[in-house]
Amino acid sequence: MVSPVEIAILLVWSFTVSFAGGMVGLVLGNLRLPVVVWLGTSTAAAAGANVAISGLAALTATLVHIRNGRLDPRLFLWMAPSSFLGAVAGGVLAGVLPERILLGAISLVVLYGAVEVWRYRRPKGDGEGNRPDRRRLLTEAVLIGFGVGLLGGFVGLILGSLRLPAMLKYMGMSPQKAVGTNSAVGVIVGIGGLLGHLPSGVDWNILLIGAAAAVPGAAFGSKLTGKLPEATLVRAMAFVLLVTGLAMAGQAII
Repeated sequence: MVSPVEIAILLVWSFTVSFAGGMVGLVLGNLRLPVVVWLGTSTAAAAGANVAISGLAALTATLVHIRNGRLDPRLFLWMAPSSFLGAVAGGVLAGVLPERILLGAISLVVLYGAVEVWRYRRPKGDGEGNRPDRRRLLTEAVLIGFGVGLLGGFVGLILGSLRLPAMLKYMGMSPQKAVGTNSAVGVIVGIGGLLGHLPSGVDWNILLIGAAAAVPGAAFGSKLTGKLPEATLVRAMAFVLLVTGLAMAGQAII
């Protein structure tokens, strides 16, 4: 049974994490995961609850981004199905592979992504001509979606921190569009991850408590996205990715 003090800790932390994540298009479930695991009935059940909380937070942020025109519908439709299948497969595989090694590898990729985002510069022109051709974009969207979904479903994370740098560097998206589209794909990964974890169980109490704070946090954070200058938004993304990568590395070591 979760005590009142533990409930308060989870509420405050879930709100804070989702607020920061909503602003930069990341759910930051990896920062929430240690607290959820600490309070959960088991690691697998807590991971299932965490990915569902992330999905709900992503949905809240996505609705705000859609109203403000920060979603690329075409890219979303290409990436969402493979992300969903990958997340379901990852959730089913949870507990089969060594989580510590996987977290360590992901942390290195996230840290590299932080460097790439920091180095981002808007392409000259309107940006559309700098996109890869349709076939290449489709292939990258499907492969990246499935790969990130698979990893995220396995460790109970949406892992938008892996998709976001790819959207900026390889898909030619603006930071604002990348934020909204990444959040939308995160919703699909959250649903797939939850379904994948159902056979091994989900901590529903933790899910309800965490979501109660994560949803308003994501709503408030996502409203700041359009108010930040592009350069500031990019720097915020890079900083959050840096913290995320270091946190995941710490989890892998500890």
